[in-house]
Amino acid sequence: MLTKVYGSAVFGVDATTITVEVNVDVGVGYHLVGLPDNAIKESHYRIAAALQNNGYRIPGKKIILNMSPADLRKEGSAYDLTIAMGILVATGQIAEKHPLQDFIIMGELSLDGSLQPIRGALPISIKGNEERFKGFILPKQNAKEAAIVEGIAVFGVDSIKEVIDFFNEEVPLEETVVDMDAEFYEHLSKPEFDFADVKGQESIKRSMEIAAAGGHNIILIGPPGSGKTMIAKRLPSILPPMSLRESLETTKIHSVAGRTMNKTGIITSRPFRSPHHTISDVALVGGGSYPQPGEISLAHNGVLFLDELPEFKRGVLEVLRQPLEDRDVTISRAKFTVTYPSSFMLVASMNPSPGGYFNDPDAPVTSSPAEMQRYLSKISGPLLDRIDIHIEVTPVPFDKISEDRKGESSILIRERVTNSRKIQTNRFTEFENIHYNAQMGVKQIRKYCKLEETSLQLLKTAMERLNLSARAYDRILKVARTIADLEPSESITGDHISEAIQYRSLDRDGWLG
Repeated sequence: MLTKVYGSAVFGVDATTITVEVNVDVGVGYHLVGLPDNAIKESHYRIAAALQNNGYRIPGKKIILNMSPADLRKEGSAYDLTIAMGILVATGQIAEKHPLQDFIIMGELSLDGSLQPIRGALPISIKGNEERFKGFILPKQNAKEAAIVEGIAVFGVDSIKEVIDFFNEEVPLEETVVDMDAEFYEHLSKPEFDFADVKGQESIKRSMEIAAAGGHNIILIGPPGSGKTMIAKRLPSILPPMSLRESLETTKIHSVAGRTMNKTGIITSRPFRSPHHTISDVALVGGGSYPQPGEISLAHNGVLFLDELPEFKRGVLEVLRQPLEDRDVTISRAKFTVTYPSSFMLVASMNPSPGGYFNDPDAPVTSSPAEMQRYLSKISGPLLDRIDIHIEVTPVPFDKISEDRKGESSILIRERVTNSRKIQTNRFTEFENIHYNAQMGVKQIRKYCKLEETSLQLLKTAMERLNLSARAYDRILKVARTIADLEPSESITGDHISEAIQYRSLDRDGWLG
């Protein structure tokens, strides 16, 4: 008897439907074909034990299983339940009172028949809805994530026995329903980290507000203990709330990476990723024999924080250049290519010297010019060219640390940032891939960042006196445009230019040569 049951494979952030064909014939043997990996080949033992412990068995007949399309590599243990249900129906052990072809069935089996969570539940659910499947049966831990998709019934189960009873029409399955409005807006009101907790550092908070408003990459330079990490962790709290589209995009990536397993529902908070400086380039951008998203994709629609930037290997930092420009990363292998989105804000921090103190006569540790050059040379010019704001962070004085008064809350700052982003969204409606000021190219800068004669003269004078590099010119104009949007102001004035010039510390003479 021939039976077909449906599962799904995830490549990149999209799913492809897999048809598992089970044929039972006279003879003896168990043959699994269709480019399965070792985890799928080993499923025979898990399935046999799970069925036996629930009153069923794999009969002593010739069983051939084909995973179609046969030229597509399948991997992982999530096909255990798919194959098991195919064998049970093909051998007549269950009645199939609900047609198998109406359902996508996925899940990893334990030896007692219970189900373990799978990766990629959301993209699988999206693909199932597109191909008009009526239902998606999967482990209960993934049900809330898959139920985000409207149009397909999602059934979360704890064991294979529940699935068998469902197809025998003995016990119905309970559909998982998600209230998207309640789920999406529940966590938007109060951020975990609040700028109200930051004492002093008003100029740094101002620069972070500008960076958030224009989507600008930013680097913080300051001695140990000056608050760089504390401030960076609070940046997501002032970014505009995620749209539903952004939430779905982010959840898909985290689902593929297995980061949503044992968690519930949709991701509503902007990601904040802070990898250690020993990270490899593959872990940062993604890849491997079977490519998985890297840290830059897990930070999609959020913040990637690189603490102690010069401590990262130079090769690791260099692979950031293309994703920062293109907002996605493409990983190519001999037989396939996958693309992961990676539109993130880069926030980096660094000490001004190996010892942590630069030009400080009272410093406990000093560094020689050779040590300084070696330390700073790890940050290349092309990478710095993609960072719009450089800001020096100074230690907080005692009177600021000890005062009881709280600073401005993240919610108030976020309102200004959101209003500024709305102005930018309206401005760039005619451009498909430009949504905020940091994404402007030369054409948009010339159109939207025109200066009056006095402002132009001020910029020229500043560039000559402060020895600013040529690459600083466009960056200053972008940041000045964002400062004007925060007011809001139609034109860029001299005050906006003056403030923007302050945020180019590393372009001045004496920094990085």
